[in-house]
Amino acid sequence: MTELLQDYLPIVIFMGICIGLGIALMASAFVIAIRRPDPEKMSAYECGFDAFDDARMKFDIRFYLVAILFIIFDLEVAFLFPWAISLKEVGVFGFWSMMIFLAILTIGFVYEWRKGALEWD
Repeated sequence: MTELLQDYLPIVIFMGICIGLGIALMASAFVIAIRRPDPEKMSAYECGFDAFDDARMKFDIRFYLVAILFIIFDLEVAFLFPWAISLKEVGVFGFWSMMIFLAILTIGFVYEWRKGALEWD
């Protein structure tokens, strides 16, 4: 049991250093930071204007469709390159698994195309 604990000792030391450093950096920001709020610092800066409506308002469906579109292309690229490299090892089962995956992504793409997510007025 002692040998097992000695194997994990470097990990425990590393985690301790990481936690200690993280706490030290956060505490130093509170100690060193200058706090002089003025109207310019407290103004809206992310979008350039003050909020004009409730944050719980309904969004246009196109925002969600663009998110789905991003996921379609991102996942396709992320999975297609490793699959193409290891195509000989995965065999016929791997080939048809990827074809099913691409078919599902194509269905999602066609859905977005029909909903008009690719057309911004």
